[in-house]
Amino acid sequence: MNFELSEEQRSIQAAIQKICLQFDDDYWLQRDTDGVFPEAFVKAITDGGWLGIAMPEEYGGAGLGITEAAILAHTIARSGAGMSGASAIHLNLFGPNPIVVFGSDEQKQRFLPPLIEGRDRACFGVTEPDAGLNTSALTTRAIRDGDHYIINGRKMWTTTAQTANKILIIARTTDIEECDKPTEGLSLFYTDLNRDQIEVRLIEKMGRKAVDSNALFIDDLIVPAEDRIGKEGEGWKCLLHGLNPERILIAAEAVGLGQVALDKAARYARDRIVFNRSIGKNQALRTPWLKTGWNLRQHT
Repeated sequence: MNFELSEEQRSIQAAIQKICLQFDDDYWLQRDTDGVFPEAFVKAITDGGWLGIAMPEEYGGAGLGITEAAILAHTIARSGAGMSGASAIHLNLFGPNPIVVFGSDEQKQRFLPPLIEGRDRACFGVTEPDAGLNTSALTTRAIRDGDHYIINGRKMWTTTAQTANKILIIARTTDIEECDKPTEGLSLFYTDLNRDQIEVRLIEKMGRKAVDSNALFIDDLIVPAEDRIGKEGEGWKCLLHGLNPERILIAAEAVGLGQVALDKAARYARDRIVFNRSIGKNQALRTPWLKTGWNLRQHT
């Protein structure tokens, strides 16, 4: 298997690197200190047309695949932006994929161009306080009432909800006792994040301060039936088309973060002088590097 990047993929990598060079370590340190969302960085990525890298061309996207999206995510993390930079655009890369796969033509036209152009920002309402990552056990409920649904419940660790105007949310539409499988009876919606019916509370955390995590309290949120993605009760199947590629993106970001961490550590080991020599020449530092296969001599 050939893991070399194609010429087109190297061009994508170079273009993203060029954008990232505008946002140095000081920029990301400031964002991690003041907790301000990196709007300038997101705008630069958006203006370059990269939010739609994996979205269909007919809606303004580039029509590329998971490999190209992973290159984008890896390059951002590798630049030193780390998870703060990657998480700022992460959801918009493959989070809307259930809309691409299961949405109607009308929904795609209504939802995708504003996301790709950066006019809309979406957040992800999946995890719950008592269910955790066991999505089949969630208790947020959507009840059909004529041409709309009424949603009540709670969501946890919802990223970018402080600034999002849209939410991709999964809720139970059929009691679990009435379903053959726990993953049945769930429905997926992409709708307005109405702050009159959704209270957004910031969760304080260590690290990635610039990209907010939140608890959501949802009370009688009215969602038009036309905002349901896919068939009622098949939300879990729809959701997987966003979750599965997202795992690949996270892995690519983690690799990029690890690579830039090694670079910075090697540079420090080379530049830090103690007892008239760089600390990289000391066995206690050299041994861990050699165990990882990293040739510190090349960097010292």
